[in-house]
Amino acid sequence: MKTIQLIATGMLLFSQSSFAQNKTLNSKKMEAKEHYTFQLSDKVIRQKVNFKNRYGITISADLYLPKNAGTEKMAALAISGPFGAVKEQSSGLYANQMAERGFAVVAFDPSYTGESSGEPRNLASPEINTEDFSAAVDFLGIQKNIDRNKIGIIGICGFGGFALNAAAVDKRVKAVATSTMYDMTRVMSKGYNDAVTLEQRTKTLEQLGEQRWKDAEAGTFANGPKLNADLKGNEPQFLKEYYDYYSTSRGYHERAVNSRGSWTATTPLSFMNMPILTYIKEISPRPVLIIAGEKAHSRYFSEDAFKAAAEPKELVIVPNAVHVDLYDQLDKIPFDKLETFFKANLK
Repeated sequence: MKTIQLIATGMLLFSQSSFAQNKTLNSKKMEAKEHYTFQLSDKVIRQKVNFKNRYGITISADLYLPKNAGTEKMAALAISGPFGAVKEQSSGLYANQMAERGFAVVAFDPSYTGESSGEPRNLASPEINTEDFSAAVDFLGIQKNIDRNKIGIIGICGFGGFALNAAAVDKRVKAVATSTMYDMTRVMSKGYNDAVTLEQRTKTLEQLGEQRWKDAEAGTFANGPKLNADLKGNEPQFLKEYYDYYSTSRGYHERAVNSRGSWTATTPLSFMNMPILTYIKEISPRPVLIIAGEKAHSRYFSEDAFKAAAEPKELVIVPNAVHVDLYDQLDKIPFDKLETFFKANLK
């Protein structure tokens, strides 16, 4: 299953050889790390919530509210991503910042991951992960302090693609933004820059089929190799950047699949022939904001999605930013732009 291992989440599945880095933590230190990878604003209240999606899966989430919220109903946002991350990482950081700016925001763990329910664990699905956004809209729309006609969504990394798919089908979403997005169905089925040949794709599908037989015989679901384990040192730069976020003190979280966890081995199956951006034009006339780093290896996903979307739309390229910079670098993530975009379009 080598082809899928190289493309499934944009990360190589590393061997156990070591790669010395000053910020790398040993296992005991990682386990002891603070639960959230960012500091809660003193202007924001955070509370645990949960809700069910249409498949009966309980979604675990954090609701962020501005402390100075008055009695008027608020505009609201639902946020998730990156693909393989949890709400205590980037999505929570985004929620914290947007709540400071006056929004009610829910950051959630996708189905089968983090603190959300669903068996087997560490499984992804383009359909169910799209539904997770709509379930978050369900939750926000029944809160007494939220105006259900003023709900937007933000998708980070792989959840950028799911957010666009959700906005296309769910007309309750009034505006959608993506940050450093991936189209996971495209990268899993075609590889980076669509380089996978039909022969390679066919071989991968055959291997996935054989894995299904093995799982059926075993009565359980095998996991793929661990993600972002120790580096050899000769990996492409963007893979080192993933490691620098997920496996160091910067962004490690013990519940995140990408922080040395692993997806089920057959997770790629449902991504292989389900292109999630087919109906992106149907988001219009609701607005789309797409944000990408100038130096991000993933930039082409954002640019292609922008070309495919109908007006009104806007593409923001962040100077000198790589893919993971837009996970947590407050000096590079254009939160002022996100604030302006949603305040203009959730009214």
